[in-house]
Amino acid sequence: MSTKARDPGSPPASDDPVAVQNSPEFAALRKALRRFVFPATIAFLCWYALYVLLSAYARGFMAIKIAGNINVALLLGVLQFVSTFLIAWAYARYADKHLDPAAAAIRERMASGDDTTKEES
Repeated sequence: MSTKARDPGSPPASDDPVAVQNSPEFAALRKALRRFVFPATIAFLCWYALYVLLSAYARGFMAIKIAGNINVALLLGVLQFVSTFLIAWAYARYADKHLDPAAAAIRERMASGDDTTKEES
């Protein structure tokens, strides 16, 4: 572990994973992840709970025929799968744009062992 003093604004050294975890870059990465994951999770769980509650307490509504043997319950059940795939697709796009570049930058700094201060512009 490095014992020399480090400028708080500089990227952490690769031999100090706790410093990496406590760095502003890592905090920003965590915040960006949570900005997508928490709202998406809450929205999906509410959507799923609505489906379960309708199935349990609104049987008449869920039994309404839409076309042939397809009823509201079947349509909403299929939409559960569709929404799962849409959330996975949206997360992949979000991660490609916001999370992966930041994670790659942190990983590169750790791999290179760069412990220099950021250049002032």
